[in-house]
Amino acid sequence: MANKLTNERRLVERVQTGVRIEKRLLKVLKGLAEYHNISLGDLLEGIVLHVFEGKTPFGDESLEVVSRLREIYSLDLGAEDSHVLQEHA
Repeated sequence: MANKLTNERRLVERVQTGVRIEKRLLKVLKGLAEYHNISLGDLLEGIVLHVFEGKTPFGDESLEVVSRLREIYSLDLGAEDSHVLQEHA
């Protein structure tokens, strides 16, 4: 991969998207982005880029924050639910 742990900035082209996402999950993600003082888009990009390389995107501190945010927003969904979610009619 290019940019192996350097401080070199990479120019990218970003696009606006209308992604639909579960409400409580979005609240947790926004809370985590706020905690790290980054945008929701930057957080999502970081998560996806880590996962694409088989790496965990979060350290212990962030996982603790996620755990607290999940409680606050009553997010009881887990990875096993990802293929069985159904939207209200």
